[in-house]
Order: sequence, then structure tokens, then C-alpha cells
Amino acid sequence: MPQRTVYLETFGCQMNELDSELVAGSLRALGYAFTTDASAADVVLYNTCSVREQAEQKVWSRLGELKARKAAHPELVVGVLGCLAERDGVDLIKRMPVVDVMCGPGELDKLPTLLDNAVRTRESIIAGGTIEPDGRPRIRSASQVALQGNTSRRSATLAAAEDSLELLDLSRSVSPTDHGGTAYVRITRGCNKFCTYCVVPFTRGAEIHRPPDHIIDECKRLADAGVIEVTLLGQTVNHYRFEHGAAVTTNGITQPQKGRAFTGAHRADPLRGAGVTTFADLLARIHDEVPAIKRLRFVTSYPRDFGDDVLQVIRDHPRICRYLHVPAQSGSDRMLGVMNRGYEAAEYLDFLDRARAFLDQPELGRPLMISGDFIVGFPSETDEDFRATVALVERARYKNAFIFKYSPRPGTVAYDRMTDDVPEETKRRRNNELLAVQARISDEIAREQVGRTFDIMIEGVSKQQKKRAGASHGQIRKSNAVMLTVGGKDPTHDDASSNGACGDGCSHVHGAPVDTSHISHTDGPSNEPVQLSGRTDGDLIVFIDAPAHDATALIGRILPVRVDRAERLALHASFV
Repeated sequence: MPQRTVYLETFGCQMNELDSELVAGSLRALGYAFTTDASAADVVLYNTCSVREQAEQKVWSRLGELKARKAAHPELVVGVLGCLAERDGVDLIKRMPVVDVMCGPGELDKLPTLLDNAVRTRESIIAGGTIEPDGRPRIRSASQVALQGNTSRRSATLAAAEDSLELLDLSRSVSPTDHGGTAYVRITRGCNKFCTYCVVPFTRGAEIHRPPDHIIDECKRLADAGVIEVTLLGQTVNHYRFEHGAAVTTNGITQPQKGRAFTGAHRADPLRGAGVTTFADLLARIHDEVPAIKRLRFVTSYPRDFGDDVLQVIRDHPRICRYLHVPAQSGSDRMLGVMNRGYEAAEYLDFLDRARAFLDQPELGRPLMISGDFIVGFPSETDEDFRATVALVERARYKNAFIFKYSPRPGTVAYDRMTDDVPEETKRRRNNELLAVQARISDEIAREQVGRTFDIMIEGVSKQQKKRAGASHGQIRKSNAVMLTVGGKDPTHDDASSNGACGDGCSHVHGAPVDTSHISHTDGPSNEPVQLSGRTDGDLIVFIDAPAHDATALIGRILPVRVDRAERLALHASFV
């Protein structure tokens, strides 16, 4: 079969971005090439998110745009991956018959086979002349589908022995030019919380935890390829717990295992040290066993089960970042109950107080930074409930928060059982008011950093610089790799908006170091400064000007800077 060219676009969260990276690696190993030009691709894949309506609508729009092209080029293969595929199932193909391949997030290990079958099937059908005018094969069974359905993940039972999805992570290929010094590593999959607004437990399955040795080995391979910052991913990352005595090994590979309930509040995990690797243990192991990783982050944390043992490990291990993303969703106890969050506002605030007592050290240049998530206008929310949320935001003092108007999402408990009874105008008013409160707090926190010195990770060229370069004969160019459009946002955006991620149950783009831009000096004077974007270990965005001849070499390095001024929600600094 001749080499096929693939366009892969990603919507939603960091977990989806990692899935796309792993999928791309597995397809490259089979001889597929990748392009950033969808119109030039033989295969178009969309890795989807169903948590936020906006990301979902973009996918429908993209699929609609492919109808005419597929009618003209019936050999084109179109695939929908991820949560939208899992949620809608075969109904998605009925709505969009241009789709040839569907693969849920729990079955991505099957994608290479599905894709190969789809390509060969379309070739044989085209050769036989059985293509409808819309470009679809006349034989409906030609569609290739791999979904979990409503059953629990394979790894939730003794079928863990057949969990080949773990091989997708283990076979990860890393090139020194792919990452710009940063990478994601998955430690858990799925979620057990069943918040009433969230579809993740239904699309990604039950919570399972990867073997710690696999995670450590992956971090070592990334470090060998030049990665110096790793972000550990999980829907509820601090639930991580691996019980070694219960591990299943097949063909020499230790399999992931089902998550078990632990509601430790501020207590340490009672099984720690008893043949169990807890989240605290895992953080300490990565820190100590992979010293080439200079920064270790993690998202997203569940507040009720965050033990003091984790806070102690962060405090005592200097390369673990002082940043916590901990969704609250509401400040009203009544609404937290309706959302099935499992805690009250006082418990959430107690966690923030404990975290700051352990970790907040502004005098040492390491202030603890916290971000959160909120949904306004959830079914039955009253003005009193909303005022409680405003009060919590004022008390919590987040560096930023992701704030959303509630929109019913198919597949969730809220969609099936609750009436969306808060008027759109009220949702909009509450959303804008909470955004304004958070913007003021974020600005105050930013201004507190002026005059302080931080080590920042240089992630790439700022969005503003890219715009300037685009108007000046294209000084900045992107490497020709997989298209990773994450929720429509640029991780090095200038405006650090508090309303642009995907919601709880889904890890966030904000803070994701994924910019691998390079600089071409074909135009303009070589001494013209280039604005770079970086982050502190507390996830504060910092912009800094560098000479053009030095800029490329600085990307992917950790360097000391002094904050000179705060503008809106961003910091501007100079090298020390």
C-alpha cells in the first residue's frame, strides 16, 4: 500500500492531546506520514471532546465541510476519535455519513487496524464502483467502529490481562525535536466520580491506574530525549494508587488496575508503605529517580481526597511545581450536592488553607498558585447560590479560574434528569460577574509579583510575536507535524483568559507547555527582539524579550528572570 498522509486535529483537553500524540506515534510506526494541511491528506482524523459544547460544534462543522470533498474524492478516509465518538456511537455515522472510522478513547490501541481496514475497504469498493453520490460506500458495514459502550473498561476486571491500551503508552516514541522540552505522561485513565454535569465516566470508563514502573520508565525515556518538564495527567490525578500484590502480569507486562475508593480528606493514604504506591509515593519516585526532569506538574486534582502526605512530598521535593488545579464548581453547598461533588464549600476551603500552609513561600520566590473551575447557571441555581460562589472565589484567591455557563451535555445525569431552568440571560449575567471578580483578583496577584525573581520555563514564541511575524514575511514557522488544535486556544496566549478550558473531569490546556515554534531569520535585522512566552513553576504566564539570534536556543530552557511589570493578567520580565 502506498504511503498515506494523515491530518489529525485535536479538540478539548490535555488528555486528548496526549492521546493524539500516542496515536500519531503508532501510525508513524506503520508508515503513515502527517501533514498540517487537511486538504492534502488522504486520511482526516478528529480527536474530539464532548465536555464543552463549543468544541463539539467545531467538530460537526469540520465534518460538514468534508461532504463536498468526499463526494469528489471518495477515497478520502474520515475518522472521529475520542469522547464524542464514544458518547454518540453509531448515531454519529447516521448523522454524518462521511465518517468511515469511529474509535472511543478506551479503544485507541485498535485505531491502526481500523484505519488500515477502512483504507483497504474503500479502495476495494471504489474499484467495484459501489460508491454513493455523497462519497459513502453503498455497504454500510464498511464503517470501522471500536467503542466501549456503557460497560466498564476492560482493565476494571480480570480482563486487565487483555488491556492492550497500555501498550499505546508503552510504545510511545519520542523525538528530541517533537516537544520543546515538555511532555505529558498519563498516570490514570477514566473517572469514578459521576458528577451530574460530566460525561467523562461514561466516555472514558472506570478509573484505572498505570503501574508505577511503567510511568517511571516513560519519564526516563522522555528525559533521554531532552524533556525537562513533565505534566502527569489524570481526570482525578491524586486518586492514583497501585497495589502491587494485586498486580496482573501477562506476557511480561504488568497491567493497569482498577481504582479503589479512598476518601482520605486530609489524612495520608492508610495503605501507603504497605505494598502500595500512592500518589505521594509516585511523585517522590519520579523526582528522585529521574533527576533530569527539572519540573514535575500534575492535573487535575480532586479536593476532597488530597492528603497531607502529598502536600509534604511537594514541599520536600523542590522540582515539583507549586501549582494546583483544583476545581470547585460552586460555592453553594446545595449546588455541590446537586452536582454530586461529594464535599461542601468549607471542606474545599480547608484544603486550600492546608495547601497554602504547606507550600506558599513567596519570600523564596515560590508562591503557591491555585486555579479552579466553576459552572454558573446549573439547574436550580438561585441568586443566593451564586452569591455563595462569588464569596468562595473572593476567599480562594485563584491566580485564574475557568468559568462557564452551564449548557446541557448529552449523556450526563443532568441532561437526562434535570430541567435547564436558569434563563440564558441570567447565566450570562452571572458568568460575566464572576469573570469580572476573578479578573480583578488575577490582576492583583499578578501585580504582587512585580520585583520578584522567578525561574521560568521558556515555552516558545508568544502569540503576539507570531502575529507580528505573520505580518512581516513570516519570521515564525511551525514544524510540519501533527495538527494539535487544542480547544481553539493557543497555550502561549497573551490574555490568560479565565474562560477557556473544558471543565471538570477533563484536564486543562491552560498551563500546557506545548509550543514548539521556531524562528527563521530570513527577514529583518538580526538584533530585532523576539517576544518569548514562559511560565513560572506556579504556572504564571511571563513574557520576555530576547535578541533574535538567541531566541531559538532559549526555547525549552529554564532561566531566571525579574518581573518588571504586570499588564492585565500577564507578567513582563527581563533576564537576570
